Amino acid sequence: MHIRLRATAAAFMILTTSVAMSACSTTPSDTTSTAVEESPLSEFFSSAYGGDLSPEEQEKKFAEDERQREELVAQCMTEEGFEYTPNLQSASMAVPAAGEEWDPESREWVSQYGYGMINYPGRDDMPSGEEEYADANADYVSSLSESEQEAFYEALSGPVPDEEDIPVDEEAMEWDWTTAGCYGWAENERGIEDPMASDAHKPLMDAMNGFYEDMMSSPELADVDAAWSSCMADAGQPGFSAQMDAQNSINDQMNSLYENTAETGPDEVAMTELGEKEIDLALVDLDCRDKTDYQEKLQDVQFAQEQQFVDDHKTELEAFRADLEQGS
Repeated sequence: MHIRLRATAAAFMILTTSVAMSACSTTPSDTTSTAVEESPLSEFFSSAYGGDLSPEEQEKKFAEDERQREELVAQCMTEEGFEYTPNLQSASMAVPAAGEEWDPESREWVSQYGYGMINYPGRDDMPSGEEEYADANADYVSSLSESEQEAFYEALSGPVPDEEDIPVDEEAMEWDWTTAGCYGWAENERGIEDPMASDAHKPLMDAMNGFYEDMMSSPELADVDAAWSSCMADAGQPGFSAQMDAQNSINDQMNSLYENTAETGPDEVAMTELGEKEIDLALVDLDCRDKTDYQEKLQDVQFAQEQQFVDDHKTELEAFRADLEQGS
């Protein structure tokens, strides 16, 4: 649950949805959201990402995908000489219940969740302890010798990469199904390739990454961030030059709590204190976004630049969307 927010193509795809959705309340003090126009790229990809499916249909689709994958893994593991029980207990998606909407532009929501990092909607309803996950193959694996267990996991997930092959920070590790054991074989057998990792779409992914970075550092947004930063300093929260820096500061502190943790998990008192700090910071951030019309100006810049990007890369985007839809 601890991730450094970075400018990647995946992050950009999320931004196209999250920015539009976060602008859905008319003012930060409102507690009800109204419909908002989708951004050009969000609209372009929404159907490919299942945006046209109801939560129930998405849940059903996810479960069916997981069932197919696990049955193929079991077939592969049997051929490798091991027993394997398909792990279907996790074949579900967390769909927020009514009243658990993600609404970071609502003061009521922010007063409870801050940025939604330490606490978030539905957190208290999530399974905990031993009920959270029970490996269907745990008993079988425990009956194997140590060397047999190593062979089991290598057959399942592939060999552990050598230290020199592990990417350094900020680098992504390329996924190769031929070295990912039965999980990799199952994904390949299903014929579903991640278009974002495809060589055919690499130029588009590079362009999208560059576009995201350029947009977030554009002169139009620099002026908005400067006004927001001045407001934050006046309100007792100095040191942030861009709006995302405030959220990242909490993310970094949360990462530190996890990195310095014992086996029992991060210190609960420290995590609670950070949660309170998160809410205080997020509320000031929210007020300053309101005073500077931050969200509206961000959306204006985003929509205009996204539309230009769509116009400039329409052929590549349509090919990418077709591959997404084929695998969805």
